[in-house]
Amino acid sequence: MAPERYGVVLVTTASQAEARELAQHLLEQGLAACINFFPVHSTYLWQGQRQETEEWQLVIKTDLARFESLEAQIQALHSYDVPEIIALEIVKGSRPYLQWLGSSLQDP
Repeated sequence: MAPERYGVVLVTTASQAEARELAQHLLEQGLAACINFFPVHSTYLWQGQRQETEEWQLVIKTDLARFESLEAQIQALHSYDVPEIIALEIVKGSRPYLQWLGSSLQDP
C-alpha cells in the first residue's frame, strides 16, 4: 500500500444535513473509507463580493484513483454552483491505517 495513492479530499457544504447526505452517499458508493465533517466559518470572495458563511467542512479519506468518480458524485449532489473539491495526497501515514483505508474501499 503506497501512501501516495491515498489522499484527503476537502469539500464544504451549506448545511450539516447536506454534509451528512453527501458523506452517506460517498460511503455507500465505495468512494470513501471515512468522512469527518464539522462546522467552519468561511470568508471568501464570490462574484466580486466578500462573503462570510457558516459551512460544514468534509474531510474525505479515499484512494486518489477514485478522484474523478468522487468529484462527479459531489458535483451531481452538491447545492453550490462551484463547490470546493480539493485533493491532498497523504505523504506519510501509519501502515495499519493505510491498509484499513485501502481495504475499506470498493474497486474502482
